[in-house]
Amino acid sequence: MAANPDVLRISDDPSRNRVVTLARGDGIGPEITDAVLSVFEAAGTELALEEVRIGRQAYDSGVSSGIEPATWESLRRSRVFLKAPVSTPQGGGYKSVNVTARKTLGLFANVRPCLSYHPFVPSPHPSMDVVIIRENEEDTYAGIEHRATAEVVQCLKLVSRPGCERVIRYAFDYARAHGRRKVSCLVKDNIMKLTDGLFREVFDEIAVDYPDLLAEHRIVDAGAARLAARPAEFDVIVTPNLYGDILSDIAAEVSGSIGMAASANIGTDCAMFEAVHGSAPDIAGRDLANPSGLLLAGVMMLDHIGQQPAAERIHNAWLRVLELGLHTADIFRDGKSRRRVGTREFARAVAGEIGNRPRHLGPVRYSGTRARVSTAPRPSTRPKPIKDLVGVDVFLDWNEAGRQPATLAERLVRLGGESFRLSMITNRGVKVWPDGLPETFCTDHWRCRFLRRNDSRPIRHGEVESLLAAISSAGLDYVKTEHLHHFDGRPAYSLGQGE
Repeated sequence: MAANPDVLRISDDPSRNRVVTLARGDGIGPEITDAVLSVFEAAGTELALEEVRIGRQAYDSGVSSGIEPATWESLRRSRVFLKAPVSTPQGGGYKSVNVTARKTLGLFANVRPCLSYHPFVPSPHPSMDVVIIRENEEDTYAGIEHRATAEVVQCLKLVSRPGCERVIRYAFDYARAHGRRKVSCLVKDNIMKLTDGLFREVFDEIAVDYPDLLAEHRIVDAGAARLAARPAEFDVIVTPNLYGDILSDIAAEVSGSIGMAASANIGTDCAMFEAVHGSAPDIAGRDLANPSGLLLAGVMMLDHIGQQPAAERIHNAWLRVLELGLHTADIFRDGKSRRRVGTREFARAVAGEIGNRPRHLGPVRYSGTRARVSTAPRPSTRPKPIKDLVGVDVFLDWNEAGRQPATLAERLVRLGGESFRLSMITNRGVKVWPDGLPETFCTDHWRCRFLRRNDSRPIRHGEVESLLAAISSAGLDYVKTEHLHHFDGRPAYSLGQGE
């Protein structure tokens, strides 16, 4: 299906309209989209919207990614995507539309503002104002998973230096351009020393370029607890993909309601704007959904494309409606709200307040004079490191009676030949040979580390192949291998005890 030839025009002047790709999504998506478009029209936005099909309709037509070719064609023209929530079918074989769009379009930074609107929307933290910038393309969201044995599945966590550099520099640029004071890096580098360790290392390197901003690091679990309890300690947070997904939902709920949370997905050439919440099929078609998340995402989009006056009119009208106590079910509170309203009435109320400003909540200004934030990564000037192959981790599917590590080691020690020595065996990351403890529970998935016998020369790939052939000839089933390298003489793999 091609993009809708009957382009929806919000403005009556086609010569001034900015083309934007629009997807109404699934579940509550179509009704909150209608609500947002009615406010856009009242505010005098200048848009030509090309509607495309994504999500359920695309899945049902046999497109496993949930995004039809016509959608990509529209996005190449517009470079701006306003997307309502979509549903990903349960079970294998279907890709997430959100993840596919972010990665395909190179939308490496996910920007999620989390503000309190207390007392009109009750929050335990009345002054909360935090922006979470989430890396958007890597980490466990690469979606690379395998079932290795009958008992064990795995997910690869991918973190690259260029990916870290792009999103971290963007976070510092964002903080500087928006008058923020501090950038916090939240990772778990005390456990994941290589992946999360790289993210923190790059953060420390880039922070030096921004002496006007405070830079700090926190372990993500303690940081999440502090964010929920004392969000005033944070300003801008930059973090890898999975942590950012979790942290932004926590922050949105603490600030008042996830139904009001919006996000911008920023890339070098394209941007996508969406609500943080999902498609909520349980309330679809019942005129209950809060359109605020998508509406505020639309405001972020208008600011992005240079329509600051319309963005300002809509945002201030929305704040005024919150003050008036006209609240949808998710934020309605007896004694705090004046009247519970549905999706359509809420949108009509916002449209009716266009031109008015809030009287208690601070009015918003979109001046358009802030420095544009650069999203392009800087070319690396780091010299290429010397890479030395020093060993291999061989993962086995082994389930002999008793699962005794010493029994497995006895079969493996003689297979290394002149090139390798068996260094250790682990199970689920715990060393079980040598000097393992009998209390350690073992599955059928074993990591067997072979290191080179001669430290004076690197291992050749052919020697690894010979080792694997010997393991296979011994009747052992290897399911995966990982080469072990030194980079500039330093081990580039997690070490076992005594290594």
